[in-house]
Amino acid sequence: MRARPVTAIVGALTAMGVLLAVSGCASGDKDDEGAVPQDIRLYGTDGNMANSFGDALKDSPAVLNGMKGTTPLTPLSDDFKRRVKSVDSSLTDFNYSGEAYDAVVIAALAAETGKSVEPTVIAKQIVGVTTGDNTCDSVATCLTAAKSGKDFKYRGISMRSSGFTNVGEPSAAMYGVLNFGTSNKIDDAKTEFVGAGDQTKEDKTAPPAATNPGNKGGAKPALKYGLLLPKTGALAFQGPPMFAGAKLAIKEINDAGGVLGQLVQVVEGDDGTNPEVAKATAAGFIAQGVGVIIGAGASGVSAAVIPQVVQAGRVMISPSATSDALTKVDDKGFFFRTSPPDNLQAKAVADIIMRDGHTKVAIIARDDSYGTGLADGVKADLTAAGIRPDNILVKKYEAKDKYEKADGSALFGPIAGEIKGFGATGILVVGFDESALAIKALVTSGVKV
Repeated sequence: MRARPVTAIVGALTAMGVLLAVSGCASGDKDDEGAVPQDIRLYGTDGNMANSFGDALKDSPAVLNGMKGTTPLTPLSDDFKRRVKSVDSSLTDFNYSGEAYDAVVIAALAAETGKSVEPTVIAKQIVGVTTGDNTCDSVATCLTAAKSGKDFKYRGISMRSSGFTNVGEPSAAMYGVLNFGTSNKIDDAKTEFVGAGDQTKEDKTAPPAATNPGNKGGAKPALKYGLLLPKTGALAFQGPPMFAGAKLAIKEINDAGGVLGQLVQVVEGDDGTNPEVAKATAAGFIAQGVGVIIGAGASGVSAAVIPQVVQAGRVMISPSATSDALTKVDDKGFFFRTSPPDNLQAKAVADIIMRDGHTKVAIIARDDSYGTGLADGVKADLTAAGIRPDNILVKKYEAKDKYEKADGSALFGPIAGEIKGFGATGILVVGFDESALAIKALVTSGVKV
């Protein structure tokens, strides 16, 4: 995403709200919610709704024009975007930068509250630093409260409305409803925001009292982070804003005096959008004494790394792994995420599809925990909203580490042909950078998106 003005905040989270609908329709939509649109419209999710995804379709000008989709996104202040760009001036998107920033800050606050950089202590304090009674919204203010033993709840960049559940994930979240324009870039003027979740699911259980005697007996070791985020692979285009957000948080923590009297340290790594690459990087982090791992980027990669991290007794906080399956993963209390689970995003996606008046929908999705979870969730929500099950076609494709140009016809061609014959007016694409191949296949097959 580019720097985006807040042009329409169309929902506010309520204590018991599940999903607040987007009010109004984007430019060009029919006012009559019951009318079936004549054109076929593309929809996307957080894996492909980004300016950097549009770069993958430079040879297909305007093919994304009108594509609409969601991504976890709180309205970002100009000040935050300026600070993030001071770390990486080349950014064209801010996807998950706030979530990465918050992941780093929350771990630092947990260490300061627990008076220890031991991962087992940090893990037991993480939920509590997001669910106290007194709000603080800056690194310096929250660290001061933690050092003095005062009650507080962190409300940073992405976690503005509520704290963690008892399994360590947001109880409520904001989503941006984004629209691509004629240049295959996000049209900022059409961005809207919706809220989803339930604030009452915050876990208010008091964390254990710190038993470590502060800095008595000499200086404590430094808190050390490892950034396990995508530099290569299918999610490489999403990596830069996450790295920038995390590194900005590191800088601002150290500018505020660090944790337990020591400047925090950071080691960068690549998860490769690949389980084996990620596990090798995580092993290196563990060998270097990293206590808190920020990542991984993709849900499937995170799931593959969690057992390794748990066995080593390290904390892992993903800023972007959204699969519902991670809610119930056996993590022994070591895995957390600042991104909301996909059951919330599924409701948001289904809502915008329904408001656009579709009665026949096709879904193309990666066959992994991320794609399957979102596809199944959206189908269930569309069915609950009134679309007949036989008017929803779900086509899943093999999840691969790398897609070749030939996959456009070999893998996606048959799917595109089936969708054309199905006659859907709304097509949801759930994937990463390979979504470009799926969209090109649709166009080649004669689907007029």
